[in-house]
Amino acid sequence: MLALRLKRIGKKHQAAFRVVVGERRSKLKGDYTEDLGWYNPHSKKMEVKADRVKYWIGVGAKASDTVHNLLVAHKVIDGKKIPSHKQSKKDATTTEEKPVTAPVVGEAKAKEEAPSAEPATEVAAPAEVEKPAEQAA
Repeated sequence: MLALRLKRIGKKHQAAFRVVVGERRSKLKGDYTEDLGWYNPHSKKMEVKADRVKYWIGVGAKASDTVHNLLVAHKVIDGKKIPSHKQSKKDATTTEEKPVTAPVVGEAKAKEEAPSAEPATEVAAPAEVEKPAEQAA
């Protein structure tokens, strides 16, 4: 399967990338089918052959998440961006909606202050029965 992806070029700490089409299983530093353009992350500039990008996508090549997002941002292709980083399991469990079991504090106060239609009948708690002190042996 063919893929559009970034191939790193440039010196240390001065990364630049080529946008290339190649076999998805091949090494990033290995051979590629066609060079479509370049991207410089420091200046955020990108130059690609838009017609060739559309051709390769049309024949079935898939863009990597990062390349897809760059092409959408530079309006080479239409679509929504893809989240390129997965959500961690810890974050995924905290975003789930949990049912609320405890009443809200404001509702409890409103119930106490509101007059009720029923007469207030309070049940007296049973009086504590004093136990006789046990005799020391």
